[in-house]
Amino acid sequence: MKSSTYDVAIIGAGIVGLATALKLVQQFKLSLVILEAENEVAAHQTGHNSGVIHSGLYYKPGSLKALNCVSGRDAMYRFCEENDIAHERCGKVVVATSPEEIPSLNLLEERGRANGLDGIRRLLVGEIREIEPHVNGIDGLWVPQTGIVDYLDVSKAYTRKITELGGEIKTSTRVIGFKNNHDTIQLQTNSGDIETRNLINCAGLRSDKIARLCGVNPGLQIIPFRGEYYEVVPQKEHLVKNLIYPVPDVRFPFLGVHFTRMIHGGVEAGPNAVLAFKREGYRKSDISIPDIATFGTYIGFWRMAFKYWKMSISETYRSYSKKAFVKALQRLIPELQMQDVHPAGSGVRAQALSPDGKLLDDFSIIEKTNQIHVLNAPSPAATASLSIGETIAAMAEKNFRLDRI
Repeated sequence: MKSSTYDVAIIGAGIVGLATALKLVQQFKLSLVILEAENEVAAHQTGHNSGVIHSGLYYKPGSLKALNCVSGRDAMYRFCEENDIAHERCGKVVVATSPEEIPSLNLLEERGRANGLDGIRRLLVGEIREIEPHVNGIDGLWVPQTGIVDYLDVSKAYTRKITELGGEIKTSTRVIGFKNNHDTIQLQTNSGDIETRNLINCAGLRSDKIARLCGVNPGLQIIPFRGEYYEVVPQKEHLVKNLIYPVPDVRFPFLGVHFTRMIHGGVEAGPNAVLAFKREGYRKSDISIPDIATFGTYIGFWRMAFKYWKMSISETYRSYSKKAFVKALQRLIPELQMQDVHPAGSGVRAQALSPDGKLLDDFSIIEKTNQIHVLNAPSPAATASLSIGETIAAMAEKNFRLDRI
């Protein structure tokens, strides 16, 4: 491959990398290329997403998650409407099934109102049943802003617009080396060298590795967590009208097993959250010794493991026991039975872990000369992708000295 010099190269064609590219080609005069290791866009976190358009309910007011989710949610709805992408603003219920969960439900309501979610309201038992007739709960919260979409459809629309505006996407192109020249960056790939003046790292599950390859200390380690789903059989889909969530454990950036109606049909139940033994470990049998060695020699991993070992055992047990998984689902819908669900797909979440063992709960973006590294962009990154892309584009304008169209 003949080397070409681009103004901006983006590593990773997940939904964040695509949204960033879209914002850049819409706003600036530049040549841009996206380098994707897989043979298609949105192959990992985006392509295994459950398809929820998040409202902004869970996130600390003022955090990057809260700010980007609220603005990104509205931008996502507009984008879907303007581009004829199937979606639905269906709303969801968050249900407390025990008195111990009510303080956390109160906190969620406070956060939701602080984040500007007009229309959220508390639900009495009878009101919960009016919305979701088969749900068990003693208290609840109605969140009308939540919706559903297929983020593969969204990613394809992003891709189409990027290429129409002159951007390039090179799939099956894995970055394996980095050289910082005087005024350019040389990226070595399995398909040849790529030369660029500026670099944006949106590599998701491998974002920390790319940062280190580029001479940047990310100050964290990406730990892969697999989320496994069951699918409700068609005869029992009537048990779920829209979206049903439990009250999450506020100590963790996971939302607990829940029910999600899919935009193209069907109902998913899950996910759990178990440690994956490979960065792209979608199956229990997926094992990478180098990946295990990477996080197994990281002090933050062992501090996390020591602190949360009980949760780890519980999640792992539920991974191997359908009975335990169904029992968790029955907390929300008691009449659901073992035969009413069967194993479905899984996804792998790129969870950033700090050296002190804390699971990073907010987006993390590092700026260096001619480089921007997106190091932690978990859920609601798909919902907030256009807003995150706008944020990164503003960083790039300043850092890369780009000229507006």
